[in-house]
Order: sequence, then structure tokens, then C-alpha cells
Amino acid sequence: MELRSTAFEDREPVPARYARDGENVSPPLDWSRPPPGTRSMALLCEDPDAPSGTFLHWLVTDIDPTSPGVGAGELPDGGKAHPNGFGDRRWDGPEPPQGEPAHRYLFRLYALPEGVSLPEKVTVADARRVLDTEGLATGTLTGLYQR
Repeated sequence: MELRSTAFEDREPVPARYARDGENVSPPLDWSRPPPGTRSMALLCEDPDAPSGTFLHWLVTDIDPTSPGVGAGELPDGGKAHPNGFGDRRWDGPEPPQGEPAHRYLFRLYALPEGVSLPEKVTVADARRVLDTEGLATGTLTGLYQR
């Protein structure tokens, strides 16, 4: 699947508006049609460059597979937000330590044959283990952010 944003190109900087120290709104995303057999989708955003290990910025499951994308600051159609690394059930944008090289923010969209069951306090590793195993297809978009 293809995952895109009108706010930034793949491997390009994420505008400050979407960062935690900016307006902290999720970026607009759109995606190509999922493969046949898709009954649900999930969206994950992680920072693999975080000093404490891979950090979860956003996890949304149960996304309507007919949805073509999500607008800035919105929750995808039918989506259920899970607690992120800050403990919030929403998007919390980039906030890397000042002075560090740009961090990568990996947005991954998963097409799933059914909904998934995840623990309440899910880690990126837990979510990836389930989604990578059960996913029919994925799309990835990488943004960069530096303070």
C-alpha cells in the first residue's frame, strides 16, 4: 500500500506545526486502497531514534478499510486510539532532545484481515509483533524532525 502526506514528502522534514512543541496536530495522511480481504486497518507512528528506545507517538486500530485517509488533527474513520509513549490516547508529535541529529518518524499503515487485540499499555514492540504478523499489506512514510 502507498502512504502519503500533503504536509511532507517521504524522508523529508515534518513541519513544526505537527510537533509536540508546535500545534501538536497529527499530519494529514492518505493511502491507496488496501488489498482484498482487508477488514480493518491500523496506523502506527514510532521514533526509532529516541534515547530511551523506540518511542510510540500514535497507535490507532479498527480503522475503516474504506477510508482513503485522515485529515490533519483528526482520528481516522472508525479508529480507536491507544495510549502512546506520553500516556495520551491521541497523536503526540515529535519532540526529540534539542541539538540531536534529526530523528526519523515512521508512519506505518497496516491492512488487516480482522481487528486486532492489543494490551492496554502496548509497546511499539508488542504492536509491531502483532501487526507485522497479521498484516496483509503495509505502507510506510518516514518524516524527519530536529529541534
